[in-house]
Amino acid sequence: MSNSEGKHSVFVYGSFQEPDVVEVLFERSHDSVSALLSGFHRYRIKGRLHPCITPLDTGKVSGKVLLGLTDDELKNLDMIEGSLYERKTVEVVLTGSSEKLQVETYVWADKEDPNLYGEWDFEEWKQLHKEKFMEANKKFMEWKKNPQGNRIEAFEHLVKEDGGDAPTS
Repeated sequence: MSNSEGKHSVFVYGSFQEPDVVEVLFERSHDSVSALLSGFHRYRIKGRLHPCITPLDTGKVSGKVLLGLTDDELKNLDMIEGSLYERKTVEVVLTGSSEKLQVETYVWADKEDPNLYGEWDFEEWKQLHKEKFMEANKKFMEWKKNPQGNRIEAFEHLVKEDGGDAPTS
């Protein structure tokens, strides 16, 4: 949710639930609260370290709401999420208080994508992939400070599950 000072609240449900990742991306820590998003399912994406969500009437996704993001921080998220995600306004329920809150989140643009499967697990991600994802975010921030070269190649290469070759397009 945006206010007149350009502050945003964003529901995150994957790697951005991890405070260390958020601190690297925004170069500062952020307040967050636990929340539940109904009407969506969180999927694994074949070959990638991060999840996505798509609409599903009976689905529920737990995550966190990052509070007080600036316009520039929201642009960072937009760049990281890229064209595969669409930023949408959704309603979440805060876990501690049952308060409803209008926030923004990133929804997978292709809900029929054949690479979506199962349920993404945050604890498993922390154990197996956090360090690699942290490296990818550090590279993104280096690129942002010196934007020569292709961000897509530099970042996408690092968030692939197998560390495969960088995309050619």
